[in-house]
Amino acid sequence: MSMPLVFNIQKYSIHDGEGIRTTVFFKGCPLSCLWCHNPESQRYRKELMYHANRCAVCKACAAVCPQKAVVCAAGTMRLERDLCAGCGTCLDACLLNARELAGREYEIPDLVRELEKDRMFYDQSGGGVTLSGGEVLAQDMDYIEELARRLHQKGFSVNFDTCGHVPYEHIRRVLPYADTFLYDIKLMDSEKHRVYTGVDNRLILENLKRLSADGGKINIRLPLIEGVNATDQHTGAVIAFLRDNRISVYRVNLLKYHGTGGGKYDKLGRCYDEGGMAPPSQQWLEQTAETFRQNGFLNIHIGG
Repeated sequence: MSMPLVFNIQKYSIHDGEGIRTTVFFKGCPLSCLWCHNPESQRYRKELMYHANRCAVCKACAAVCPQKAVVCAAGTMRLERDLCAGCGTCLDACLLNARELAGREYEIPDLVRELEKDRMFYDQSGGGVTLSGGEVLAQDMDYIEELARRLHQKGFSVNFDTCGHVPYEHIRRVLPYADTFLYDIKLMDSEKHRVYTGVDNRLILENLKRLSADGGKINIRLPLIEGVNATDQHTGAVIAFLRDNRISVYRVNLLKYHGTGGGKYDKLGRCYDEGGMAPPSQQWLEQTAETFRQNGFLNIHIGG
């Protein structure tokens, strides 16, 4: 069993399922969505995030880096990311916290103890733990299954937030411990799905059909982006797919695009181009919600 990397444990989450939840974000994803607001979630290795606005260019980080991956150029500290091993040595040398390491291992008992701290909130609100990503079901499944089993044994509601692009065996392994699957549908057109996420959608849609047939409780989540998929054609295709395949849907969430994660790309040494992407209008979202209701999907929410 190998330990996946966790890049965030978010307390008091109210958009990742019912009640107050603690969401564990695992690092690594088979998709690379152009609108991703957590770019540090995409790769399966530790990554250094550099906050240039905090840096005093004291060069202490360069002095201690074992890989000589930090260099001073044009009055700033530049990271040669091909050399960086993600060891974190430079973090201790930086007194201004200009450096942050995305990705940490947790032994399962340690992670469970951390999640148990919020039991009072789960009990009072009907919440629990949501396992997210990146893509939680693309991690070492011996680890994920054991984690889910232990949380389930403690009486916690366990949600899985998934893009669905994983072997169905991974889904099947956690079914006995899953309260709800938060299942993304990003695009119905397979080729557009490949353009915007890096993969086609055939496995995602097939897994959704199998999960429904196996009795999984499913919240469909639709990230909606003007310039990409915030169209009547897309949402109509989603409705037709769900209806024609008799997908058992507990809830539909219409998720409005936001670009709040754009600043993270610069910290990772990457470029972020919104390329015309924007949030859809509230009026269109409300009209879309009504269209879902008219087609029999009565439990529909705008937002998480």
